[in-house]
Amino acid sequence: MSVFILRRLLQSLFVLLAVSLVVFFAVYAVGDPIELLVSPDAGQAERAALIARLGLDLPIWQQYGHFLWRALHGDLGVSFVHGVPAIELILSRFPATLELVIVAILLTCTIGIPLGLVAGLYRERYLGRGIMASSVLGFSLPNFWQGMVFILLFSVWLGWLPASGRGPTVNVLGIPLSIFTAEGWSHLILPAVNLAVANIALVLRMTASGVAEAQSQDYVRFARAKGIRPGRIVRRHILRNIMIPVVTVIGMEFGTLIAYSTITETVFSWPGMGKLLIDSVYQLDRPVVVAYVMLVTLLFVLINLIVDVLYAVLDPRVQLTEQSH
Repeated sequence: MSVFILRRLLQSLFVLLAVSLVVFFAVYAVGDPIELLVSPDAGQAERAALIARLGLDLPIWQQYGHFLWRALHGDLGVSFVHGVPAIELILSRFPATLELVIVAILLTCTIGIPLGLVAGLYRERYLGRGIMASSVLGFSLPNFWQGMVFILLFSVWLGWLPASGRGPTVNVLGIPLSIFTAEGWSHLILPAVNLAVANIALVLRMTASGVAEAQSQDYVRFARAKGIRPGRIVRRHILRNIMIPVVTVIGMEFGTLIAYSTITETVFSWPGMGKLLIDSVYQLDRPVVVAYVMLVTLLFVLINLIVDVLYAVLDPRVQLTEQSH
Protein backbone atom coordinates (compact mmCIF):
# COMPACT_ATOMS: atom_id res chain seq x y z
CA MET A 1 0.00 0.00 0.00
CA SER A 2 2.75 2.46 0.96
CA VAL A 3 4.68 1.73 -2.26
CA PHE A 4 1.52 2.28 -4.30
CA ILE A 5 0.78 5.60 -2.58
CA LEU A 6 4.37 6.78 -2.99
CA ARG A 7 4.33 5.90 -6.69
CA ARG A 8 1.06 7.74 -7.20
CA LEU A 9 2.37 10.82 -5.37
CA LEU A 10 5.42 10.93 -7.64
CA GLN A 11 3.19 10.62 -10.68
CA SER A 12 1.07 13.43 -9.27
CA LEU A 13 4.07 15.76 -9.16
CA PHE A 14 4.60 15.28 -12.90
CA VAL A 15 0.89 15.85 -13.53
CA LEU A 16 0.94 19.09 -11.56
CA LEU A 17 4.07 20.25 -13.38
CA ALA A 18 2.50 19.55 -16.80
CA VAL A 19 -0.75 21.28 -15.82
CA SER A 20 1.11 24.32 -14.48
CA LEU A 21 3.08 24.61 -17.72
CA VAL A 22 0.02 24.41 -19.97
CA VAL A 23 -2.23 26.63 -17.85
CA PHE A 24 0.41 29.28 -17.16
CA PHE A 25 1.29 29.84 -20.80
CA ALA A 26 -2.34 29.57 -21.95
CA VAL A 27 -3.60 32.10 -19.40
CA TYR A 28 -0.71 34.51 -19.77
CA ALA A 29 -1.11 34.53 -23.56
CA VAL A 30 -4.68 35.89 -23.36
CA GLY A 31 -5.36 39.59 -22.92
CA ASP A 32 -3.53 42.28 -21.01
CA PRO A 33 -4.64 42.79 -17.39
CA ILE A 34 -2.96 46.19 -17.29
CA GLU A 35 -5.72 47.54 -19.54
CA LEU A 36 -8.26 46.67 -16.83
CA LEU A 37 -6.17 47.55 -13.78
CA VAL A 38 -4.90 50.97 -14.88
CA SER A 39 -7.20 53.95 -15.26
CA PRO A 40 -7.38 55.33 -18.81
CA ASP A 41 -6.22 58.66 -17.39
CA ALA A 42 -3.07 57.17 -15.82
CA GLY A 43 0.30 58.35 -17.10
CA GLN A 44 2.98 56.25 -18.71
CA ALA A 45 5.11 56.27 -15.54
CA GLU A 46 2.27 54.95 -13.41
CA ARG A 47 1.55 52.28 -15.98
CA ALA A 48 5.20 51.20 -16.13
CA ALA A 49 5.41 51.08 -12.33
CA LEU A 50 2.40 48.76 -12.10
CA ILE A 51 3.81 46.48 -14.82
CA ALA A 52 7.12 46.25 -12.94
CA ARG A 53 5.37 45.63 -9.59
CA LEU A 54 3.36 42.74 -11.04
CA GLY A 55 6.42 41.31 -12.77
CA LEU A 56 4.84 41.57 -16.20
CA ASP A 57 7.92 43.27 -17.65
CA LEU A 58 9.88 40.00 -17.52
CA PRO A 59 9.99 37.43 -20.36
CA ILE A 60 7.24 34.85 -19.99
CA TRP A 61 9.66 31.96 -19.40
CA GLN A 62 11.22 33.95 -16.56
CA GLN A 63 7.78 34.67 -15.12
CA TYR A 64 7.06 30.94 -15.22
CA GLY A 65 10.35 30.17 -13.47
CA HIS A 66 9.49 32.62 -10.69
CA PHE A 67 6.01 31.08 -10.45
CA LEU A 68 7.44 27.56 -10.05
CA TRP A 69 9.93 28.69 -7.41
CA ARG A 70 7.20 30.44 -5.41
CA ALA A 71 4.83 27.47 -5.86
CA LEU A 72 7.42 25.15 -4.30
CA HIS A 73 7.21 27.38 -1.23
CA GLY A 74 3.40 27.40 -1.18
CA ASP A 75 3.01 30.77 -2.89
CA LEU A 76 0.87 30.75 -6.04
CA GLY A 77 1.02 34.48 -6.60
CA VAL A 78 -0.91 37.56 -5.54
CA SER A 79 -4.25 38.52 -7.05
CA PHE A 80 -3.94 41.46 -9.43
CA VAL A 81 -7.41 42.70 -8.51
CA HIS A 82 -7.74 41.99 -4.79
CA GLY A 83 -4.09 42.39 -3.77
CA VAL A 84 -4.08 39.28 -1.55
CA PRO A 85 -2.43 35.87 -2.08
CA ALA A 86 -4.38 33.94 -4.72
CA ILE A 87 -4.46 30.71 -2.69
CA GLU A 88 -5.79 32.61 0.33
CA LEU A 89 -8.53 34.17 -1.78
CA ILE A 90 -9.53 30.79 -3.25
CA LEU A 91 -9.52 29.00 0.10
CA SER A 92 -11.75 31.71 1.56
CA ARG A 93 -14.36 30.71 -1.04
CA PHE A 94 -13.72 26.98 -0.67
CA PRO A 95 -16.16 26.31 2.24
CA ALA A 96 -19.09 27.67 0.21
CA THR A 97 -18.26 25.43 -2.75
CA LEU A 98 -17.52 22.44 -0.53
CA GLU A 99 -20.84 22.51 1.32
CA LEU A 100 -22.69 22.98 -1.98
CA VAL A 101 -20.92 19.96 -3.50
CA ILE A 102 -21.36 17.79 -0.39
CA VAL A 103 -25.12 18.44 -0.33
CA ALA A 104 -25.28 17.70 -4.08
CA ILE A 105 -23.41 14.41 -3.56
CA LEU A 106 -25.70 13.44 -0.67
CA LEU A 107 -28.72 14.14 -2.87
CA THR A 108 -27.12 12.05 -5.61
CA CYS A 109 -26.63 9.08 -3.29
CA THR A 110 -29.95 9.26 -1.44
CA ILE A 111 -32.00 9.69 -4.63
CA GLY A 112 -29.96 8.10 -7.41
CA ILE A 113 -29.05 4.77 -5.77
CA PRO A 114 -32.57 3.88 -4.47
CA LEU A 115 -34.21 4.88 -7.75
CA GLY A 116 -31.60 2.93 -9.70
CA LEU A 117 -32.19 -0.07 -7.48
CA VAL A 118 -35.94 0.09 -8.12
CA ALA A 119 -35.42 0.60 -11.85
CA GLY A 120 -33.07 -2.39 -12.00
CA LEU A 121 -35.31 -4.71 -9.98
CA TYR A 122 -38.43 -3.78 -11.95
CA ARG A 123 -36.86 -3.05 -15.33
CA GLU A 124 -39.56 -4.94 -17.25
CA ARG A 125 -42.43 -3.09 -15.54
CA TYR A 126 -43.83 0.38 -16.12
CA LEU A 127 -42.26 1.66 -12.89
CA GLY A 128 -38.74 0.73 -13.93
CA ARG A 129 -39.20 1.93 -17.49
CA GLY A 130 -40.68 5.21 -16.27
CA ILE A 131 -37.72 5.86 -13.95
CA MET A 132 -35.20 5.09 -16.69
CA ALA A 133 -37.04 7.27 -19.19
CA SER A 134 -37.24 10.22 -16.78
CA SER A 135 -33.51 9.95 -16.06
CA VAL A 136 -32.82 11.01 -19.66
CA LEU A 137 -33.93 14.52 -18.67
CA GLY A 138 -31.05 14.73 -16.23
CA PHE A 139 -28.56 14.40 -19.08
CA SER A 140 -30.52 16.44 -21.59
CA LEU A 141 -31.29 19.69 -19.77
CA PRO A 142 -28.57 22.38 -19.94
CA ASN A 143 -27.36 23.20 -16.46
CA PHE A 144 -27.71 26.97 -16.78
CA TRP A 145 -31.22 26.74 -18.31
CA GLN A 146 -32.30 24.29 -15.64
CA GLY A 147 -31.08 26.67 -12.93
CA MET A 148 -32.99 29.59 -14.39
CA VAL A 149 -36.15 27.47 -14.57
CA PHE A 150 -35.72 26.60 -10.88
CA ILE A 151 -35.39 30.30 -10.05
CA LEU A 152 -38.44 31.19 -12.14
CA LEU A 153 -40.58 28.44 -10.61
CA PHE A 154 -39.56 28.35 -6.94
CA SER A 155 -38.40 31.94 -6.43
CA VAL A 156 -40.41 34.14 -8.79
CA TRP A 157 -43.72 32.31 -9.21
CA LEU A 158 -44.07 30.40 -5.93
CA GLY A 159 -41.82 32.59 -3.77
CA TRP A 160 -40.72 29.62 -1.68
CA LEU A 161 -36.93 29.95 -1.94
CA PRO A 162 -34.45 32.81 -2.48
CA ALA A 163 -33.04 33.14 -5.97
CA SER A 164 -29.43 33.98 -5.17
CA GLY A 165 -26.76 34.44 -2.56
CA ARG A 166 -25.73 32.45 0.49
CA GLY A 167 -27.55 32.52 3.80
CA PRO A 168 -26.08 33.40 7.21
CA THR A 169 -23.17 31.20 8.28
CA VAL A 170 -22.05 29.62 11.54
CA ASN A 171 -18.35 29.16 12.27
CA VAL A 172 -17.49 25.50 12.88
CA LEU A 173 -13.80 25.03 13.75
CA GLY A 174 -13.19 28.39 12.09
CA ILE A 175 -14.99 27.37 8.88
CA PRO A 176 -18.09 29.42 7.93
CA LEU A 177 -20.95 27.05 7.03
CA SER A 178 -24.54 27.88 6.17
CA ILE A 179 -25.95 24.36 6.60
CA PHE A 180 -26.55 24.96 10.31
CA THR A 181 -29.18 27.62 9.80
CA ALA A 182 -32.68 27.35 8.33
CA GLU A 183 -32.13 30.41 6.14
CA GLY A 184 -28.84 28.93 4.98
CA TRP A 185 -30.66 25.82 3.79
CA SER A 186 -33.23 27.93 1.98
CA HIS A 187 -30.42 29.51 -0.05
CA LEU A 188 -28.57 26.21 -0.51
CA ILE A 189 -31.26 23.84 -1.70
CA LEU A 190 -31.85 25.23 -5.21
CA PRO A 191 -28.20 25.39 -6.34
CA ALA A 192 -27.52 21.99 -4.71
CA VAL A 193 -30.42 20.36 -6.57
CA ASN A 194 -29.37 22.05 -9.81
CA LEU A 195 -25.85 20.69 -9.36
CA ALA A 196 -27.08 17.21 -8.45
CA VAL A 197 -29.63 16.53 -11.21
CA ALA A 198 -27.20 15.27 -13.85
CA ASN A 199 -25.32 13.14 -11.31
CA ILE A 200 -28.55 11.64 -9.99
CA ALA A 201 -29.35 10.52 -13.53
CA LEU A 202 -25.84 9.10 -13.99
CA VAL A 203 -25.79 7.15 -10.69
CA LEU A 204 -29.38 6.00 -11.26
CA ARG A 205 -28.57 4.48 -14.64
CA MET A 206 -25.31 2.92 -13.45
CA THR A 207 -27.06 1.36 -10.44
CA ALA A 208 -29.94 0.09 -12.58
CA SER A 209 -27.63 -1.52 -15.15
CA GLY A 210 -25.53 -3.06 -12.36
CA VAL A 211 -28.60 -4.51 -10.65
CA ALA A 212 -29.93 -5.90 -13.93
CA GLU A 213 -26.60 -7.57 -14.66
CA ALA A 214 -26.18 -8.90 -11.11
CA GLN A 215 -29.60 -10.55 -11.15
CA SER A 216 -28.52 -12.80 -14.00
CA GLN A 217 -25.38 -13.99 -12.20
CA ASP A 218 -25.08 -17.52 -10.84
CA TYR A 219 -24.53 -16.45 -7.22
CA VAL A 220 -27.86 -14.61 -7.19
CA ARG A 221 -29.68 -17.55 -8.79
CA PHE A 222 -28.09 -19.89 -6.26
CA ALA A 223 -29.18 -17.65 -3.38
CA ARG A 224 -32.74 -17.67 -4.70
CA ALA A 225 -32.65 -21.44 -5.08
CA LYS A 226 -31.62 -21.73 -1.42
CA GLY A 227 -34.74 -19.79 -0.46
CA ILE A 228 -33.00 -16.69 0.86
CA ARG A 229 -35.36 -13.77 1.30
CA PRO A 230 -35.37 -11.31 -1.66
CA GLY A 231 -34.50 -8.36 0.59
CA ARG A 232 -31.43 -10.14 1.90
CA ILE A 233 -30.37 -11.08 -1.64
CA VAL A 234 -30.60 -7.44 -2.68
CA ARG A 235 -28.64 -6.18 0.35
CA ARG A 236 -25.97 -8.87 0.64
CA HIS A 237 -25.46 -10.09 -2.92
CA ILE A 238 -26.57 -7.41 -5.37
CA LEU A 239 -25.79 -4.08 -3.71
CA ARG A 240 -22.39 -5.13 -2.39
CA ASN A 241 -21.27 -6.23 -5.84
CA ILE A 242 -22.41 -3.14 -7.72
CA MET A 243 -21.04 -0.58 -5.25
CA ILE A 244 -17.48 -0.51 -6.64
CA PRO A 245 -18.35 1.19 -9.96
CA VAL A 246 -20.90 3.39 -8.20
CA VAL A 247 -18.36 4.51 -5.58
CA THR A 248 -15.86 5.19 -8.36
CA VAL A 249 -18.31 7.40 -10.23
CA ILE A 250 -19.36 9.23 -7.06
CA GLY A 251 -15.73 9.83 -6.13
CA MET A 252 -14.86 11.15 -9.57
CA GLU A 253 -17.99 13.29 -9.70
CA PHE A 254 -17.08 14.82 -6.33
CA GLY A 255 -13.94 16.30 -7.86
CA THR A 256 -15.79 17.20 -11.04
CA LEU A 257 -18.48 19.11 -9.13
CA ILE A 258 -15.86 21.10 -7.24
CA ALA A 259 -14.08 21.96 -10.46
CA TYR A 260 -17.11 22.66 -12.63
CA SER A 261 -19.61 24.21 -10.24
CA THR A 262 -18.94 27.51 -12.02
CA ILE A 263 -22.22 27.59 -13.98
CA THR A 264 -24.41 26.83 -10.97
CA GLU A 265 -22.55 29.30 -8.76
CA THR A 266 -22.83 31.99 -11.41
CA VAL A 267 -26.56 31.43 -12.05
CA PHE A 268 -27.39 31.48 -8.33
CA SER A 269 -24.72 34.07 -7.37
CA TRP A 270 -23.29 31.55 -4.93
CA PRO A 271 -20.05 33.01 -3.48
CA GLY A 272 -17.85 29.97 -4.08
CA MET A 273 -14.69 29.18 -5.98
CA GLY A 274 -16.52 28.74 -9.28
CA LYS A 275 -17.93 32.25 -9.26
CA LEU A 276 -14.53 33.57 -8.23
CA LEU A 277 -13.01 31.84 -11.25
CA ILE A 278 -15.53 33.36 -13.66
CA ASP A 279 -14.99 36.82 -12.17
CA SER A 280 -11.21 36.36 -12.37
CA VAL A 281 -11.40 35.33 -16.03
CA TYR A 282 -13.42 38.45 -16.84
CA GLN A 283 -10.94 40.61 -14.92
CA LEU A 284 -7.86 38.80 -16.36
CA ASP A 285 -6.72 38.07 -12.81
CA ARG A 286 -4.12 35.57 -13.97
CA PRO A 287 -2.68 34.42 -10.61
CA VAL A 288 -6.16 33.47 -9.33
CA VAL A 289 -6.98 31.50 -12.50
CA VAL A 290 -3.69 29.59 -12.41
CA ALA A 291 -3.95 28.93 -8.66
CA TYR A 292 -7.53 27.70 -9.08
CA VAL A 293 -6.58 25.20 -11.79
CA MET A 294 -3.59 23.98 -9.76
CA LEU A 295 -5.70 23.50 -6.64
CA VAL A 296 -8.45 21.66 -8.53
CA THR A 297 -5.87 19.41 -10.21
CA LEU A 298 -4.46 18.55 -6.80
CA LEU A 299 -7.96 17.71 -5.55
CA PHE A 300 -8.55 15.44 -8.55
CA VAL A 301 -5.28 13.62 -7.88
CA LEU A 302 -6.10 13.10 -4.20
CA ILE A 303 -9.66 11.95 -4.94
CA ASN A 304 -8.37 9.45 -7.53
CA LEU A 305 -5.95 8.09 -4.95
CA ILE A 306 -8.70 7.75 -2.33
CA VAL A 307 -10.98 5.98 -4.83
CA ASP A 308 -8.20 3.51 -5.74
CA VAL A 309 -7.63 2.72 -2.06
CA LEU A 310 -11.38 2.25 -1.56
CA TYR A 311 -11.26 -0.31 -4.37
CA ALA A 312 -9.09 -2.53 -2.21
CA VAL A 313 -11.29 -1.98 0.85
CA LEU A 314 -14.54 -2.84 -0.98
CA ASP A 315 -13.15 -5.69 -3.03
CA PRO A 316 -10.11 -7.67 -1.76
CA ARG A 317 -9.66 -9.04 -5.29
CA VAL A 318 -8.42 -5.60 -6.41
CA GLN A 319 -4.65 -5.44 -6.11
CA LEU A 320 -2.90 -2.10 -5.65
CA THR A 321 0.58 -3.44 -6.33
CA GLU A 322 1.83 -5.61 -9.13
CA GLN A 323 2.07 -9.31 -8.30
CA SER A 324 5.48 -10.87 -8.68
CA HIS A 325 5.70 -13.65 -11.25
